[in-house]
Amino acid sequence: MGLYPYQACLEAMQKFTGQRDAATMDEIWLLQHLPVFSQGQAGKPEHILSPGVIPIVQSDRGGQVTYHAPGQLVVYLLLNLKRLHLGVRQLVSIMENSIIALLHEYGIQSNIKHAAPGVYVAGRKLASLGLRVRRGCSFHGLALNVDMDMHPFKQINPCGYPDLSMVQLCDLYPDCDIDRVEISLLDQLCHHLGYNKRLESIVVNETLISAPIGAC
Repeated sequence: MGLYPYQACLEAMQKFTGQRDAATMDEIWLLQHLPVFSQGQAGKPEHILSPGVIPIVQSDRGGQVTYHAPGQLVVYLLLNLKRLHLGVRQLVSIMENSIIALLHEYGIQSNIKHAAPGVYVAGRKLASLGLRVRRGCSFHGLALNVDMDMHPFKQINPCGYPDLSMVQLCDLYPDCDIDRVEISLLDQLCHHLGYNKRLESIVVNETLISAPIGAC
């Protein structure tokens, strides 16, 4: 989907989830956002230290405040969890394990923290997770820092943790390319979700034409 404003994408996810039925195919959206602080449902204003000119958008995902910008790969998982026989905790594990497998391709060892979902490298957070489930269907997903301006993370307490250090993939593997990362992460997600094929969505005249990800 390329570079997509956060508010517009939020509304598109809400609309898609509200209108889908038992026969609606699952979708995975891959995109980047314009600079924005997104505040989750559990977010507290005191964790936004100095927003400056960066807009703040109240989101309906779980979690607290985080930062999005070009160079960060965002993946939204619009899935019928009932049909997939998945619980929220299982979907979180699928996202985390997919990212860990991706990083393994780059020779990077990473880990998770059960009390603070996400993926970490040497104590620094590389990927953040946030979900919402409505009528048994998920939306929102994950944000993987690849090659972005990291400074605005210092203007917030990321995910509500004052001492949390953030990191991006290009600091760990300087030759990484976000387009290749995107393809590899999508393949890992499809594999861990049990999909046997995938078709990519396309954008025509700035209108999203959604193709099915595939049968599971």
